Amino acid sequence: MRCPTLKELPPPKEKTGWPWTEESKQLPDQMPDGRSWPRITVVTPSFNQGQFLEETIRSILLQGYPNLEYLVLDGASTDNSVEIIKKYDPWISYWVSERDSGQSDAINRGLQMGSGLFATWINSDDMLEKEALFNHGMKAELNESEVYVGLCTYTDELGSPKFTRTPRVHSLKDLLSVGTVWRAGGNIVQPEVLFPRSLFFAVGGLNKENHYTMDYELWGKFFLAKIPFRYTGISFARARLHSQQKTADGYTVTRAMLATAAKLVEDDPTLPKEKKEEYHEELRLYWDTWVKTSWKGTGRLANLGLSTTIVILLRKVTDKLKKALIFLR
Repeated sequence: MRCPTLKELPPPKEKTGWPWTEESKQLPDQMPDGRSWPRITVVTPSFNQGQFLEETIRSILLQGYPNLEYLVLDGASTDNSVEIIKKYDPWISYWVSERDSGQSDAINRGLQMGSGLFATWINSDDMLEKEALFNHGMKAELNESEVYVGLCTYTDELGSPKFTRTPRVHSLKDLLSVGTVWRAGGNIVQPEVLFPRSLFFAVGGLNKENHYTMDYELWGKFFLAKIPFRYTGISFARARLHSQQKTADGYTVTRAMLATAAKLVEDDPTLPKEKKEEYHEELRLYWDTWVKTSWKGTGRLANLGLSTTIVILLRKVTDKLKKALIFLR
């Protein structure tokens, strides 16, 4: 499918800028050498993100790309998500709203249904940057043996840009260096990555049991398979920071990431036993330091010195009570 133009899409209400009243440049029907543009498959997993979903959808549809395949897999949302999806149904290759086993499961299924040479997923609270696919198509010389990493700008909840980091993970060693690379501003932000779809399945796709650091694990599997990463320097995506996203739970995300890192260490057949033990010790030290310095800053209960188990339990109970009170209103 050729991406629709701004005039073809439903007009926005009281919103301006990208992707409401602005669109990307239109790529020509064929590449400069006369070949067809490679098909790009984009999957959006979604669940009760209606307040952000329309902006996400428009940022993908308004890329001006001649060969886009776009799938939206909604996990049976109870807000206005389905209404929004139906609004853009003519330009969505496939969509469904049904219960699933989580985000990783939805992404795997979407990419399995897709047929693009290249692919990515853009969560329902994130966006593609204006002319992301145009610039990659014109400048990056896409080939099916590399993973492409652009730049991602973090925004606040309203979508206002806050900052951009330059990723610097070039090897499994960098990926496993949580304290000195990944958590020191060098991390790869998932929506800035475009990868060959065949390589995604060659390494087994996403781990359906990993609900917090599935992207981190995927990069590790790419590195284990000796797949090169190319850093393009192209502005590719925007990642929204807000309190309701899963990654806002720093304790759970940190534990999941360190568990994933430990698994990648064990999965590397080239590492001698002594080196694996060194990595495991580094990961344990990082956890101990994080708990002492960062955990106490996550709230009043943690600051009181209560155990992490008790704090998490109390937070879950409080959250359920809040939701129950909202429902009763």
